Amino acid sequence: MRKSKKSKKSNTWKIKQHRDQFFKKSKSLGYRSRASFKLIELNKKFKFIKKNTNLLDLGSCPGGWSQIASKLISNGKILAIDIRKMEPVPNIKFLNCDIFDKNTKSQIVDYFKGDLDVIISDMAADTTGNKSLDSIRTNQLCSEAIDFSSKILKKNGVFVSKLFMGDDFIDVKNFAKSTFKEVNFFKPESSRNESKETYLHCKILKTL
Repeated sequence: MRKSKKSKKSNTWKIKQHRDQFFKKSKSLGYRSRASFKLIELNKKFKFIKKNTNLLDLGSCPGGWSQIASKLISNGKILAIDIRKMEPVPNIKFLNCDIFDKNTKSQIVDYFKGDLDVIISDMAADTTGNKSLDSIRTNQLCSEAIDFSSKILKKNGVFVSKLFMGDDFIDVKNFAKSTFKEVNFFKPESSRNESKETYLHCKILKTL
């Protein structure tokens, strides 16, 4: 019997994972995801997470970014949110809900009480097989997170998010620039070469 295309694709993905140096390293270090290295690289470049940072992690499951944040922050508060359940991470409060729900936003406001320094987001829409559509949907999440950040971050706050190079990339870029004074892009070494993802680093809200 011939293997289905789906089965072949699945096997190819597994082979790539085992050959991936960051995947192997994440396993040896006990990280929940290779994405942990992306946050490490981002923070090394932009230095936005400090020991007293108050931080919100959007789309946190499985917890790779939350793990790194918990190691770097000793005196600040960390809140992680995802619609999927996440195994507990030490020193982190987790909400299993939709970030864009009004009730969730109220809980975030109550938790930080106007003292939120950093928002990080590695959110990506569920894949459909259509790369263009997946890119647009993920970038829409980024745009919504930028809008939310403008309402909850401190004036000198930082917003970091995944973003895909695609048809609407310029729109999201312009929206970020209309919201923050400083906007930078960075593709970590740990991001796969074939991936269209890049990361957005924004700092200091503009006065509306």
